[in-house]
Amino acid sequence: MSKPLALYAAILSLAAIAPTATAQQRVIPIWSGIAPGSERWTQKEVEYLNPTKEKMVRNVVIPTLTAYLPERSKANGTAIIICPGGGFRFHSWQTEGTMVAEWLQKRGVAAFVLKYRLVDTGATESEFQKNIAAFFKSLTEVVSSGKSAKTAVSDSITTQVIALASEDGRQAIRTVRQRADEWGIAPNKIGIMGFSAGGIVTSQTVLKYDTESRPNFAAPIYGAPLNEITVPNDAPPLFILCAADDSLMADESLRLYTQWRAAKRQAELHLYSKGGHGFGMRPQGLPIDHWIERFGEWLQAQKLLEAKP
Repeated sequence: MSKPLALYAAILSLAAIAPTATAQQRVIPIWSGIAPGSERWTQKEVEYLNPTKEKMVRNVVIPTLTAYLPERSKANGTAIIICPGGGFRFHSWQTEGTMVAEWLQKRGVAAFVLKYRLVDTGATESEFQKNIAAFFKSLTEVVSSGKSAKTAVSDSITTQVIALASEDGRQAIRTVRQRADEWGIAPNKIGIMGFSAGGIVTSQTVLKYDTESRPNFAAPIYGAPLNEITVPNDAPPLFILCAADDSLMADESLRLYTQWRAAKRQAELHLYSKGGHGFGMRPQGLPIDHWIERFGEWLQAQKLLEAKP
């Protein structure tokens, strides 16, 4: 297990539930009524701060989009749905969500942080700690044995939630496209990006979609499909980024890039030598700290973001 991942796991396993007080953004439910597939869910959503005072969310039942809309005078018509990671047990809401949204918003992009459905990690803090400890133990065993990351999320409950979360990703795209005029968005400039588990959600949207849920571009960041890859004939362009010392997702990210290129679809891969897993917008003192600038350059090349004068 990489040192960054081990540290990340240790921090999260010690996280204490606490109330948060952040500026309210516009929150949009993506489903009308109860989200299909979770009609019998009774768990309650919980927000908490980890020891580094970063906002986290768990027990998500009601999927929503939190909108970060640019000023109309600065808007360029591009929209990006952001899927935070967290092993389908929690959302790293700030470093893999709102901080990314704020960066994009300042550059004229309409950003939406997706709160997709998660595994029930218990009502109490002790239940949560027990659930997280078991999950990271399984993750450590997978990495130590050299097995695929799929093994850590292949239990029946997580498999079911991944399917529901992936459908939340598709529904998020439908929602943004349906309301594109209202938000000053071009219907053909709607993309999705995600980190770790959110990268898996992102990957599932580019492997399976209908006309209304097809992303025009996508960016899986240290997250890739864990199942077999069948590239759609009209697969959108991909921006794939990971660290080579990420024991969970480096090989999977490379596999995704290779399959996309073999299908003669457009893809760009950035594989940094160091960075581990789960860095998001958290500074590491490494070249990978500037990953989002490379993403911005890719958006410019795709004519989704205006180049700096």
